Amino acid sequence: MQTDIIIVGQGISGTFLSYYLQKAGVSFIVIDEANPNTASKAAAGLISPVTGRRIVKTWMIDELMSFAKLAYAEIGKKLGVDFFSETNIIDFFATPQMRQAFLQRLDEDKQFLELPDDENSWRSHFNYDFGFGKIEPVYLVSIAKLIAAFRKKLLDQNFLLEDYFDIQQLVLSENKVQYKDIIAEKIVFCDGVESFQNPYFKNLPFAPNKGEALLVEIKDIPDDLIYKKGINLVPLGNHLFWVGSSYEWQFQDDQPTETFRKRTELILLDWLKAPFKIMEHFASVRPATLERRPFVGFHPLNKCVGILNGMGTKGCSLAPYFASQLVENMVHQIPIDAGADINRFEKTLSKSAIF
Repeated sequence: MQTDIIIVGQGISGTFLSYYLQKAGVSFIVIDEANPNTASKAAAGLISPVTGRRIVKTWMIDELMSFAKLAYAEIGKKLGVDFFSETNIIDFFATPQMRQAFLQRLDEDKQFLELPDDENSWRSHFNYDFGFGKIEPVYLVSIAKLIAAFRKKLLDQNFLLEDYFDIQQLVLSENKVQYKDIIAEKIVFCDGVESFQNPYFKNLPFAPNKGEALLVEIKDIPDDLIYKKGINLVPLGNHLFWVGSSYEWQFQDDQPTETFRKRTELILLDWLKAPFKIMEHFASVRPATLERRPFVGFHPLNKCVGILNGMGTKGCSLAPYFASQLVENMVHQIPIDAGADINRFEKTLSKSAIF
């Protein structure tokens, strides 16, 4: 079999890379084994313009949000699936300090932030002592729904090989790559945590962290808003909420823990006035990076080997934008944004002796 590009992985990055390659008329094959514990499938699908206790704007958020809104609308129309919505976050202040941080940020820049007319308006649903603010707009993406719909499309078109990728069987030459019986011009790794051990990219400063979340049924609160008080309640429809997440930098495996479940259940019991029922508990390891910037581009020692990875907690906003950039780079030689281009690690990557 001969094709232009081999894509390894069909998470959110591999999905959008496939989509933009197809739009550009570039042939490809995706190699991906079905794994229910990937970071993409376990994520909340939240695109928020601000983050952290200091309510700072996320990197490149104006460009990313406008691009994401168009990208998800476009791919949804192509697939005939609705998995994108716009909503707000009701941000309950857990401490006086967090209230003060919100007010200070609001005074400096009112974009995305707002105070309510009535701080008592949620008293019948939640327990809170220090008021709340609003963050808007916020986007929600049903990532699992998107990935499943696009996977079906890939299978129907014979563009997906459902198999484990054995990197030992990858053979490189100056102008092509070969994997088993597949010959291509380039290969791009979109395989999340698997790239931590990839001999071509393991020298990149990955900083994996583990996240856990619960799927919870809550019938007595509106399910068209996101609620936040240390943890997020993200609506999934039918009175189901994604509840999380944790950020564990030291962990033994990618499995759910009883510690997280009990801690989160206690938080919900203290915060919610409505009854709730825990339906599911899941966990995954995120392909985060030390700089909190993605890894995009081709290896300095062999331009046939590329990567689109390191999206961390911001995959829903970063993946569409940088998948498009990578395709534009491949097809039209347009430079990748310097903050994401792996050429910033040229010296580190060039130490590799595998080529």
